[in-house]
Amino acid sequence: MSDDTRFGLARHVTLPGPLKLDGGALLSPVDIAYETYGTLDADGGNAILICHALTGDQNVASNHPITGKPGWWTRLVGPGKPVDPDRHFIICSNVIGGCTGSSGPATVNPAMGKPWGMSFPVITIRDMVRAQAMLLDHLGVATLAAVIGGSMGGMQALSWSATFPDRVRAAIVIASAARHTAQNIAFHEVGRQAVMADPNWRGGDYYETGDPPAAGLAVARMAAHITYLSEAGLTEKFGRRLQTRNAKSFGFDADFQVESYLRHQGISFVDRFDANSYLYITRATDYFDLAEEHGGLLANAFRASKARFCLVSFDTDWLYPTSESRAIVHALNAAGAPVSFVELNSPFGHDAFLLDSPGMNRVIDGFLRAGA
Repeated sequence: MSDDTRFGLARHVTLPGPLKLDGGALLSPVDIAYETYGTLDADGGNAILICHALTGDQNVASNHPITGKPGWWTRLVGPGKPVDPDRHFIICSNVIGGCTGSSGPATVNPAMGKPWGMSFPVITIRDMVRAQAMLLDHLGVATLAAVIGGSMGGMQALSWSATFPDRVRAAIVIASAARHTAQNIAFHEVGRQAVMADPNWRGGDYYETGDPPAAGLAVARMAAHITYLSEAGLTEKFGRRLQTRNAKSFGFDADFQVESYLRHQGISFVDRFDANSYLYITRATDYFDLAEEHGGLLANAFRASKARFCLVSFDTDWLYPTSESRAIVHALNAAGAPVSFVELNSPFGHDAFLLDSPGMNRVIDGFLRAGA
């Protein structure tokens, strides 16, 4: 196994495809950047796929190559942790449409010899899942012991159980939803308009200028970041405290700490993310409606599934509130699927699934061990 170049950190594969997309286009070839941790059992029974959230990537438990920061889910993934490379073979790939190595608007269209830009086809959550299935075929993984994801990653976990019911034995869906609401779509549209209003966007054709629409993307990130937090959490962390000054400036500098925090979030984001990818991935989540894909009845999405489900929500998450998780649980009940559900207390809003959450870790650890 150790000599198999398919496995390990910082891997990349170009698959011939074609990948038929929900929008009707055929994507070929299909580049996928991914990482694996641990060793695949001889019977292939210990594979776990981790699906990243909107601005995440394949560096789930390794240092990010650009920021140098630890992986985005090292609280959950690692030796001795619920998802343990000593017990599990862990896979995490960059979704198509992304910007850290998988096919997306920033990658080169081999037919044109230049980046796709806005000629890249619109993708869906189900398209991302189909591409991941191609990767699993490449890795020799027939079935998944579990697919795990939070936020957009949870949407992928749901789509996996619906699209490939024979390949998933368990699905863990955290702080997610089976569809995007009008409010979800509205926030994303604000972000997309901020990107497209930046004169450096140039209709998405900015890669060769060396001057991307950073200002627009930063504003998009700032607006989105507000939805990841809770009012209580913001108040506790920042209140109305001023930033490195004793009095208001009576101008438009970042007087308040919360303003400075958001500006930092926006600026740091543009160093590691592509503006066009932001457009494509937010659109994919907006289009996500699992019931619509199955005749308008969410329970239909799970009728062929043999998987166990575990759903986790957080009481201060107003982006994907507990009511959205309960709707999924009701549909799973209607489909006769085994499901566990817990709402956890947290002051951190939607971002709680990425932060220190011993309760979430205990739930996931117990659920995975129960299926071993």
